Amino acid sequence: MKKLKYFIPILLFAIFAISCKKEVNTFIDANAPAPANVSDINAVSTPGGAVITYKIPADNNLSYVKAVYEIQPGVFREAKTMYYSDTLKLVGFGDTLSHVVKIYSVGKNEKESGQISISVTPLLPAVNSVFKTLTLEATFSGVRVTFQNNSKADLSIVVLVDSTGENKWSQVNALYTKGIAGNFYGRGKFAPTEKRFAVFVRDRWNNKSDTLIKSLTPWAEGLINKTLFKIYKLPGDTWQGVSASYPLDKVFNGIVNVSEDIFASIDDFKLPQWWTLDLNQTVAFSRMKIYQRISYPYNGAWVKKFSIWGSNAPDADGGWINWVQLGAFTSFKPSGLVGNLYDANDMAFVTAGEDFNFEGTIPAVRYIRFKMEGSRADIGKYQLGEVTFWGSVIP
Repeated sequence: MKKLKYFIPILLFAIFAISCKKEVNTFIDANAPAPANVSDINAVSTPGGAVITYKIPADNNLSYVKAVYEIQPGVFREAKTMYYSDTLKLVGFGDTLSHVVKIYSVGKNEKESGQISISVTPLLPAVNSVFKTLTLEATFSGVRVTFQNNSKADLSIVVLVDSTGENKWSQVNALYTKGIAGNFYGRGKFAPTEKRFAVFVRDRWNNKSDTLIKSLTPWAEGLINKTLFKIYKLPGDTWQGVSASYPLDKVFNGIVNVSEDIFASIDDFKLPQWWTLDLNQTVAFSRMKIYQRISYPYNGAWVKKFSIWGSNAPDADGGWINWVQLGAFTSFKPSGLVGNLYDANDMAFVTAGEDFNFEGTIPAVRYIRFKMEGSRADIGKYQLGEVTFWGSVIP
């Protein structure tokens, strides 16, 4: 008890001392002069920006260093870094012109030094480098766009159509992506008649590329009737539902984006796995759309890599002799984020369903096989929400 009696006053004194010290350290002298300027400034150009390095002044009043610059006429940005850093990163330029940058040292009392002006010349910004890689081609019910984005810049790629033929443009689709490469589709209820389509690239600072305009004729197609589909069990088909709650016929029941309305395979199978459908009609496929499980996006048993096979006379023993590969596909994540990370644009992409085109000349078939070859976590099970096909029914 006696020790406690002496300990408490000592503890209170220590707290008081720390508080006083904190007050002294955070005191701001409103009358202190503006800090000295930075020196030895060097600028290295980057795509759409620049990296500025400098020598920090030996001034106790220095709080941060900032750069003020104009990225578009009348649109200014600031880059700031704390007193212990010797680097400023400038972003947001939409051209390769020379730009004036004003650099200030700012005190703890917010007093600014006199400006130092330098010029920077950005390298080609991502909106322009990605634009150079764009392709715009006709496809079923619309157009297909491909791109390369080697810098993984945060961009939107916008598809337009001249809706009246009188230079009145409306948006068909937009992809928001950081992905290094990809393709996507601008589709609507477009008849197989020639229309003008356009595509351009925009970044988060509203810099825009040139616009690629083409006169294209969308290809005719129709939605394939899934009510005729039947599971066609063959020897060697390796799928098996994890329980009666997740049967295979849920992949063609027309219900999308309901977390538990899915097919889910058992846990201890190895990939690849496959199953067979009798379409009860002969179909020349144009494209397909898959809906993944809406929960646990880009995670675990999500389908990542698969192929579609077709036949008109399936091997009775379940073999592959009478089957031809119609397409091999890999699921795409617009953000380019690694692993099971995703953003709001990824989720919008998932909710809309992911499109896959059947390329080249493929035969019309009555039977198809879905061959699952890789999940997001490379595990031996997978989950799939819905599969929808477009094309032409052959009489």
